[in-house]
Amino acid sequence: MLIIFDCDGVLVDSEPLALRLMAEHLSAAGFEASAEELLSRFAGFTDDEVLKTVAREAGKPLPDGFEDAYVEALDERLARVEAVPGAQEVLDRLDDPRCVCSNSPTSRLKISLGATGLYDRFRPYVFSARDVAGGRPKPAPDVYLHAAQQLETAPGDTVVIEDSVAGVTGAHAAGMRVIGFTGTAHGRLGLGDALTEAGAETVVHRLADVVPVIDAFRHWRNPG
Repeated sequence: MLIIFDCDGVLVDSEPLALRLMAEHLSAAGFEASAEELLSRFAGFTDDEVLKTVAREAGKPLPDGFEDAYVEALDERLARVEAVPGAQEVLDRLDDPRCVCSNSPTSRLKISLGATGLYDRFRPYVFSARDVAGGRPKPAPDVYLHAAQQLETAPGDTVVIEDSVAGVTGAHAAGMRVIGFTGTAHGRLGLGDALTEAGAETVVHRLADVVPVIDAFRHWRNPG
């Protein structure tokens, strides 16, 4: 069985940090944006998708150099990010092949996973949707299917741990079994229900609970 982890919000508690920083930069540039709104609407989406949506809804373009300045500031903060509690322990308990599938660029995955000591526990199997043929981000299933192909595992024998509706949607579309995770800071009220509606078979609030669920999946027939 192949185990696929999302990065931001599952292994690394980076999504609230990234979207709060984005809200600060947008507000400074004259765009109305709160961290709470961005977290509610855009968890799991790429920076480019979020910024394009904000600019379109505001009816004006972002200032020149805005995204570059934001990315530089974010990378500096990610160098000090922390792992989600229990991440190391879960990896200690799992003997299955595993990998990371993320919408974040490879350079950022190296920074955040490296800062938490997790990068070496997955490499070389750290996949960015941007590097897969076509470059389609989640909720497209492409990055998951690419990972399964690389690790020579059928989608139906793959379990994905995801914290966003976009991620769950993509993994479910890939024909994989999905565990929804709500244990990070942006695990807002109602997120568990939203993940279930998107295709998660079950939802956990602690990473420690992932292991017994995976063990149970070995005996439960894949409903997909």
